Amino acid sequence: MIVGTANPVDKTIELENYPNLKANYFLERREIGIINVAGDGEIIADGKSYHLNKLDCLYIGKGVKSVKFSSKNPAQPAVFYILSAPAHAAYPITIMTHAEAAKVYTGDISTANKRTINKYIHMDGIKSCQLVMGLTILHEGSIWNTMPPHTHDRRMEAYFYFDLPVGQKIFHYMGEGDETRHITMNNYEAAVSPPWSIHAGSGTASYSFIWGMAGENLDYTDMDAIAISDIK
Repeated sequence: MIVGTANPVDKTIELENYPNLKANYFLERREIGIINVAGDGEIIADGKSYHLNKLDCLYIGKGVKSVKFSSKNPAQPAVFYILSAPAHAAYPITIMTHAEAAKVYTGDISTANKRTINKYIHMDGIKSCQLVMGLTILHEGSIWNTMPPHTHDRRMEAYFYFDLPVGQKIFHYMGEGDETRHITMNNYEAAVSPPWSIHAGSGTASYSFIWGMAGENLDYTDMDAIAISDIK
């Protein structure tokens, strides 16, 4: 996985190539999922323009040579979260608005984990080689995400936290279910979890996060649950 952000303000930013990819351009052998988490923005992929409002998603497949990012209003710039994985086939560029994303309503206010899951890149959504991607919005008064926790030995996962109020923190939990550790996270920070690790969090205020997976399959429900009573 490659994880990053693009935050254009008053000029266009182009997705660069990097020597360690050993490629002629970034997406020669990769695919990429992009979600805008701030002001209105625009992405130009091989000369074609795509407008992304906040929480809209754009998938760009293998073989696209040029990707450029810009903001509509420098006073309210876009922040594009970028997640990329190796790809074996070329799938078409596809945009999906937040309203079009598949919604799953889960959790409960009594356990402080009421949340709405939005699925963009998955088996029944935007087509990809191995990326699975979406975002979760916690409801007001809820602070826990991904409870009960789980692992999935067939995929790794990255979490990107956003919309965390100033002065607040998120505690992101990792490790095996019976030997967990935590790290503290700020707004616009990401954590990468290996397949054997849980990935869950709690915050000192409500927030949102983008989840993204890559590995053996595209099945969103492929996970191995861990009972809350077994967490240590």
